[in-house]
Amino acid sequence: MKLPPIEKIHEAYSAITDNRVSISESDCQATVASSNGAKNYTVTWSENIYSSNDSATYWQGYPGYPVIAVLMLREKLTLNREVAALFADINWTELNDIYKRDYSKAVVAIIQERELDAVIINSAVNKVYDEIKELDIVIKRGSLKPPKN
Repeated sequence: MKLPPIEKIHEAYSAITDNRVSISESDCQATVASSNGAKNYTVTWSENIYSSNDSATYWQGYPGYPVIAVLMLREKLTLNREVAALFADINWTELNDIYKRDYSKAVVAIIQERELDAVIINSAVNKVYDEIKELDIVIKRGSLKPPKN
């Protein structure tokens, strides 16, 4: 599996903390609203095969933040709710535009602006990233295309 940028974990924290993830275990699917509320993404799974119509997962082939958020809520990845709460109410769409998709600069800006403890955050995020590396899942392009702007 292709690894995502580590900063997608911070975005997944935001989606969870902001209650933008709705999971239907019986349907093996979830809906994840974008940080600015303009789009809804659909994550589906069957056993260890996951797909999503967010741009990262669909076009780049790595688990984007909607997939990571679902994996956390399905207890396939560690969810540190205290750290996740630090990333409430962030418009990642706007931030990623400001920093021209330099995700690490966007995360650094949030940590500095909110005066957060980078050591605690990095420890939690690195733990999840190591778990992603060990996950036995397949990311496939689903039938749903990414939503239009």
